[in-house]
Amino acid sequence: MILYVNSCVRSDSRTDRLAKAVLDKLGEYTEIYLPDEDLKPLSADTLNKRTELLEQQRYDDPMLRYARQFAEADKIVISAPYWDASFPSLLKVYLENIYGVGIVSKFDSEGNPVGLCKADELIYVTTAGGKFFPYFGYDYVRTLSEKCFGISKTRLIKAEMLDIAGIDPEKIMSEAIVKIQNMEI
Repeated sequence: MILYVNSCVRSDSRTDRLAKAVLDKLGEYTEIYLPDEDLKPLSADTLNKRTELLEQQRYDDPMLRYARQFAEADKIVISAPYWDASFPSLLKVYLENIYGVGIVSKFDSEGNPVGLCKADELIYVTTAGGKFFPYFGYDYVRTLSEKCFGISKTRLIKAEMLDIAGIDPEKIMSEAIVKIQNMEI
């Protein structure tokens, strides 16, 4: 199963448009549209509940459905517009909610995370009005994927400089889509 984690809030999102070009190459997918989900940051109560469920290995509880879905995906595509030098906070909340020890990762005897996800690749798709810097967005997701979730390959697909005066954003988007259509996925 290909999982599409969509954190684009705008109906005319350029990031979603790029992600859909990737998904067109991949085929059938399951989309989780984060703005429609009832995701909230973990509170003391929800954190305690999650800890209890994980300790008891009650992985079938509805609270852990996002973690199960993420762990079972064969390939993951995340669309995340580049906002304020990062990604939408809703994506961070989603990542916080899927980090279930025993589902997406476990710890070895030395305390290091060992990934349990089936996905062979995570594709991170973004667009930026100006220059894109990966440090606070993509690099964070890449590190989680590779070091904690066990997803051995991550790929960044981006279109940047879309809101700079004198630059044709549609040309940049078209070139990015052609690049996607020609890439090996």
